[in-house]
Amino acid sequence: MAVEDFGLDRKSLETLLAWVDSGDLQLPDFQRGWVWPQSNISSLVASISLGYPTGTLMLLQTGGATNFKARLVEGTDTRKSSVTAQRLILDGQQRITSLYQAIKMSTPVITVDDKKKEISGWFYIDMKGAINETIDRDLTIVFVPESRIVKNFKGEVTLDLSNSQQEYKLDYFPLKEVFSSSDWQKGYIDFGGNSVAERWDLWKAFQDKVLSKFQKYQMPYIELAKETPKGAVCEIFEKVNTGGVTLTVFELLTATFAADNQDLRADWKGRKQRWAGSEHKTLKKFKETDFLQIVTLLATYKKKQKNLSSGNSSRVSCKREDILSLTWEEYEKSAGEAVKGLLDANEFLRSQYIFDEKYLPYGSQLIPLAAIFASLGKDSETHAAQEKIARWFWSGVLGELYGGAIETRFGLDLPEVVEWVKGSKTVPRTIEDANFTSSRLLTLSSRLSAAYKGIFALMLKNGAKDWIKGTDITIATYFDSKIDIHHIFPKAWCRSQGIKRGHYNSIINKTPLTAKTNRSIGGVAPSEYIKKIIETGKVSSKASLIKNINSHVLEFNFLNDNDYYEFYKDRQSKLIKLIEGAFGKPVQLVEAEDSDRYEELDEDEDE
Repeated sequence: MAVEDFGLDRKSLETLLAWVDSGDLQLPDFQRGWVWPQSNISSLVASISLGYPTGTLMLLQTGGATNFKARLVEGTDTRKSSVTAQRLILDGQQRITSLYQAIKMSTPVITVDDKKKEISGWFYIDMKGAINETIDRDLTIVFVPESRIVKNFKGEVTLDLSNSQQEYKLDYFPLKEVFSSSDWQKGYIDFGGNSVAERWDLWKAFQDKVLSKFQKYQMPYIELAKETPKGAVCEIFEKVNTGGVTLTVFELLTATFAADNQDLRADWKGRKQRWAGSEHKTLKKFKETDFLQIVTLLATYKKKQKNLSSGNSSRVSCKREDILSLTWEEYEKSAGEAVKGLLDANEFLRSQYIFDEKYLPYGSQLIPLAAIFASLGKDSETHAAQEKIARWFWSGVLGELYGGAIETRFGLDLPEVVEWVKGSKTVPRTIEDANFTSSRLLTLSSRLSAAYKGIFALMLKNGAKDWIKGTDITIATYFDSKIDIHHIFPKAWCRSQGIKRGHYNSIINKTPLTAKTNRSIGGVAPSEYIKKIIETGKVSSKASLIKNINSHVLEFNFLNDNDYYEFYKDRQSKLIKLIEGAFGKPVQLVEAEDSDRYEELDEDEDE
């Protein structure tokens, strides 16, 4: 956005609130509801009454490239909803809404107290207190209930402003009279009680020290030109938004589509019902912004293919500016495909023994994975296609390539994997970029790591059986048996042998077990829990137990002999082969440092 696209200006508070009242100044529909508590409003009013600066507003001219659906500021007469807004408030919603409700609105202000309990009432200024420079101005801004009668905890009336006569008598000025005070002034001066001279003196002092500050108050604002692109509006909003709530690209696009009477939010809610069932647990935390990235990848990929046929070029991408450039027509054309791609991605993950969100290595990798399945359609269903997609998937997981700013990789993944599956000789860059070193196994100790989750799934996929029942660990038994990852050589035993924590907590000393089997292990030496399992008749024979244990890429004899270090070397070697099978290329053999390095354990790791 060029410098000349916006300018700094000032407008009187009275003019700005008049714009709100007429409907000329409204909110873009993506803005959250008004949430300021009464104490914040009182503090803002106090600052205005002293002529203090209260920050710069950010406005956007309407009628240009960024066409948002607008809505009235809370409290504005709903009959003004047909008015076409001339400007929208991007930053300053809370301040403008608070001032409008407290000063211009003819009905009580509905807000919350400091305990977030809803309250309604009116704002007043204690005139005598406000002109007294020894009194904190905040203390002179008074909020009274809707009845205008304040009572103490005994039910006794401590302040009665229930009519104009009481306001005059007690010298309390109603804030809603700030810009129309002449009639109230006349009534105040004519009211009996003190001498006319005394009342004039108080009024003139109040007018000079307080009211004039409101009437002369100028609020600075930056006005973005109507030509400002949506991407720039979103970026500016996030940088200047004083509410501290990040504006998502979904909300921004929702407001854009709403201007054309298209409800993106309702469309999203309807589509996500497709994976609401228990058979789609890997999609449990899939977000609306992720869905938009899939749709945008598909839309830009189609555009690239079309441009190639006409000799032009374009990129496949799902960055913010690409999402915000989507038309409703493009969204509709690709959204259905995106849903199908997500459902296919979920099925693929199940085939890789990833059954739930808890052990999904990278939620972000779902985005290109779904886009790949959506683009391939039936071409993804062959064994050869599934093998290639799996190799790309495991390269990303074990190479730990999806943990940072990865939108650029998404844009490469979609065309490269699709074209590779369809017969291209060019191997996708994600596969080329992926590396895994043998020493990484020692430092993988937390389920927060993508590679840790990935190796857990590979153990299941390799045919790991329940040690006691001897049944395969599949999706049919995964949830019912409460499969989780547990230590092979128990932690308590390892500590008693002086084995370092960084050593025994690595994935090398862990395997997927049922909750029941893990309880049978306890904290004793492997030879003891093996003996106990056999003697208590929990297995049909020692031979079956050996077979079940070895199915976990283990060597039974090392466990039975309590030979931790031989077990460790053997299992590391076996896991390397398992990784190489998924990876499609050799693991780099790197000697691990003799240290106690480890990742932090999750709280629910077994003892």
